[in-house]
Amino acid sequence: MITSRRAFLKTVATTAGAGTLTYGLSPFAFAADPIKIGILMPGSKLDHGWMESAYNGIKRAEARYGNKVKISFIENVKFGDMEQVLVSLATKNDLVIGAAGQTQASVLKVAQRFPKVKFSIVGPTGTPTANVAQYDVLQAQIGFVAGAVAAMSSKNGAVSYVGGAEIPAIVNTGKEFGNGARYIKPDIKYFETYTGDFDDVTKAKEATLAAIGQGADVHYNILNLGVRGMEQAARDKNTKMIGSYTNYCADKNPLYLAYTVSGIGFMLEYAIDQMVAGTWKPEYKPFGLAMGPQSAGIEVCGGMTPQMQAKIKEIQDALLAGKIKVRVG
Repeated sequence: MITSRRAFLKTVATTAGAGTLTYGLSPFAFAADPIKIGILMPGSKLDHGWMESAYNGIKRAEARYGNKVKISFIENVKFGDMEQVLVSLATKNDLVIGAAGQTQASVLKVAQRFPKVKFSIVGPTGTPTANVAQYDVLQAQIGFVAGAVAAMSSKNGAVSYVGGAEIPAIVNTGKEFGNGARYIKPDIKYFETYTGDFDDVTKAKEATLAAIGQGADVHYNILNLGVRGMEQAARDKNTKMIGSYTNYCADKNPLYLAYTVSGIGFMLEYAIDQMVAGTWKPEYKPFGLAMGPQSAGIEVCGGMTPQMQAKIKEIQDALLAGKIKVRVG
């Protein structure tokens, strides 16, 4: 079930007050009842990025489990509304998932009020609590690989990165993108910008245009809807992009020379799989390259030379072996 933030918040005030009373009985008291799962998505499910990957994971889980699960989600939830939305989700569900790292503080706070409800957070590094599991994307890992591909693809010897909120996971990805580019070309020019908002199209466009003005011709990002601004800038100035989160090479978009995979939807599925199997536990679990191509990888959209392919494999093997160390958290 999909609920818009605006419609949802109209009903939250009346439902939240009675929230803690709904768990007088075990949620599994009747075997025929579906497992109820509520998901908070800070952005739009159509962002062609993190949130869309999460949404795709939801749809796969629904298709796999049918009436064994009942999944609802709220999208486009601003930070100031997260706690209120999470309280309402916790009153109605057996598992609540914060589908991005920026939900971490709110989830940890609300989870203390609902000790019988299980919570999972997709994105952050953190210590699990009694009823909270935290799944780390390790996106700095694939950011390093993306930087290497960008450097191998750049004609000008200059690349750029635009991040949204300046939080550790996003900053670390940017730093490692730069490190990956320098791994290939030590003297490459690298431009790194944070807009402060994952969805601000105008700021993302301005940041990309500024980098292009200094020679950058390949761009990477950790954004949601803000990526539309980057696309506008790249299209106007005839530069190229590497996409984040999901492989859309099949779209044959001429702006994109490659896509990274950071399996946000795969991580949501992991939490749901654990609930259905009865094996869910409060854990810190790193994903990244070690969890396979559904979790992390990169696809170059045509034109990949054997030399580039060999270099990508070399870098990924070195990351897995710990020979190349990247930031975590």
